[in-house]
Amino acid sequence: MTGFQREKGELCCDGVPLTRIAREAGTPVYVYSRALIEESFRRFDAALGGSPHLVCYAMKANGNLAIVKALAALGAGVDVVSGGELRAAMEAGVPADRIVFSGVGKTEKEILLGAELEILAFNAESERELEKIDEIAGTLGRTARVALRVNPDIDSGSHPYIATGLKHNKFGIDVATARRLASQADRYAHVRFTGLQAHIGSQILEPSPLAQTAASLAALAGELMAAGLPLETLDLGGGVGVGETEEKSLAPEAYAAAVLPALSGLPRPLRILIEPGRSIVARAGALVTRVLYIKESASSGKHFVVTDAAMNDLLRPALYSAYHPIEPVVARGEPFTADIVGPVCETGDFFVRDGTIERPDEGDLLAIKNAGAYGFAMSSNYNFRGRAAEVLVENGAFRIVRRRETYEDLVRLERE
Repeated sequence: MTGFQREKGELCCDGVPLTRIAREAGTPVYVYSRALIEESFRRFDAALGGSPHLVCYAMKANGNLAIVKALAALGAGVDVVSGGELRAAMEAGVPADRIVFSGVGKTEKEILLGAELEILAFNAESERELEKIDEIAGTLGRTARVALRVNPDIDSGSHPYIATGLKHNKFGIDVATARRLASQADRYAHVRFTGLQAHIGSQILEPSPLAQTAASLAALAGELMAAGLPLETLDLGGGVGVGETEEKSLAPEAYAAAVLPALSGLPRPLRILIEPGRSIVARAGALVTRVLYIKESASSGKHFVVTDAAMNDLLRPALYSAYHPIEPVVARGEPFTADIVGPVCETGDFFVRDGTIERPDEGDLLAIKNAGAYGFAMSSNYNFRGRAAEVLVENGAFRIVRRRETYEDLVRLERE
């Protein structure tokens, strides 16, 4: 079994005890299972079967270079949303022709970099962006490949902060505008319309909105192809959700079974692109933290487990009310109810409220699970706290793939 399992009562990652990792790497520390990351990627790749396709890992979920390198070695592409991610993808060895660039606010520098590298596609989000891509590619004497990001006005059913496919969201262009821009393709001398893309949101646990999106995108693609537009790719975006357990998650096989039939009516096969991020790395990561204090309110009787990790390390519970299972690394106490919180000066600095957990002692370790996605990636230096170390477990051993930030790191850019 890959991932996080108990061996003789102790929580391990791919057989490596988390106590050993915490002892050598310190806490808080993010721990990732390379085997589970690779297994998750391979399941998506296999689920798309013999259809021409490319699985483009969404780097925003977790951009650690060691993880991106491991996926690139398996043949993954990447979906980037900034110039920084684009540069990191190249440093990690991802070929430019396996990179798609998404995002509603690409800067001129970012467009220039993507055009210079001749990436697989810009997922263009507006008419003005198309004009800028055309202008900038023209200064280089090149033709940029572009996929129009379509907003299909489909409700993903996810948290409103991560729903992106409704007409009032900032993302993409409506179907009517996509038709018009495609019909005016000759206006753009340095742009080649090579595809369509849609992404309606994240944490989607039911396949029906994704199937509906695929059908809507395929219908538009068929219409544009019939009108003579030489499309090459159909990018279905990401959004495949991760539940509390694997059984409650949307499996890659179930996702593919829902979306592939919706593409069967295309005039000719197109290369299918998908952009999973969370569903590849979330369950493969845990944030390991040490208990500092057990506190009880004398007036309310409420218990607090205070840890050395905080909302600056894992923001999702405070930002989205996201649930992460939390377990003691070594089980030893009777269950009790408590808030598990960090030391940051915010009431919103919590990982769970009124959760049931085996009562730990000071110094014990807790594992906050399903934290491989949007954990470290969204961390900050709030309260002047250095960000956690990151560790990758592979081949029965582990290595630090991002060292813990020090005070010197935090002040280096501020010193004159």
